[in-house]
Amino acid sequence: MQAHQWTWGINQWVEYLRDKELPVLPTTAARLAALRDGGEAARENLSARDLVDIVYGDPYLALKLLRRAEERRTRQLGHDTTTPLAAVLQTGYDELQALVANSRQSVDLLPGCHACEQRAVLAAVLARAWATRRVDVLPDEVAMAALLAEIGELLLWHFAPEMTDKEVAIYQWNERYWALQQRTSEMDFSFRQLTMALAQSWGLPTLIVALIKGVDSPRANLARLGHEAVKAVIGEASTPELLVLLQEVGALLPAVDLLAIAEPLPLADEARTALQAAIAAARAGSGEQSVQGVDQA
Repeated sequence: MQAHQWTWGINQWVEYLRDKELPVLPTTAARLAALRDGGEAARENLSARDLVDIVYGDPYLALKLLRRAEERRTRQLGHDTTTPLAAVLQTGYDELQALVANSRQSVDLLPGCHACEQRAVLAAVLARAWATRRVDVLPDEVAMAALLAEIGELLLWHFAPEMTDKEVAIYQWNERYWALQQRTSEMDFSFRQLTMALAQSWGLPTLIVALIKGVDSPRANLARLGHEAVKAVIGEASTPELLVLLQEVGALLPAVDLLAIAEPLPLADEARTALQAAIAAARAGSGEQSVQGVDQA
């Protein structure tokens, strides 16, 4: 990173990052190499959904495929591509193999980058699970938005790691020690603002951009809450904090039990047991209040 880049604004970073070559995760390269080495037998047993699962594990690959699909749509005047399945079907197996084989791998990076990659993947899992429980018409769209929501930060980890590491440290300090004097950011934009600006510069589908932006809709809120839940779990949030978050998700899924909403959370056994007990206690308390209300009436 050059010294003058520390003073760049969001427009300069968008121009710098928009055409950078995207990497893929080493696990993605390894999984596709194993399929390739398996020959025709492995290919015959492969379904499009198997390839989609690989895409869901790699936000970089998801973005690569989405951008390629949109470039083709623009030339052919087709429909927007808004799900990993549609992107995979448009790309095809052979082209996907070539795309990954010719991509550099996301290695030798600061720990914060790998943490951000993990958050994106887990958030997509939660968003898709909750959208499915909501009986969303296309839960994969919600998952795609969650998977790409931190792409601005991820690209900065690759091309401006020192600045990104410092900015994340400032954010974590201000969040943890909010009662003390807040540290000042050296960036005049947020990671989310950079993600939005890049998405618009790439011409990503309007629907995906709106979901990433977080317009006040159940689908966008599920994508947002997926990220908040992952941060809470990784940050070892207390059981009451997790319960409040689940209740916010529950407000978007009124017909779904909180235990079902909590099921996809990546929790250790002890934390899951404590959360289940808290849900049961909250349910019992709610029932007592309902009975008291009937008696008073």
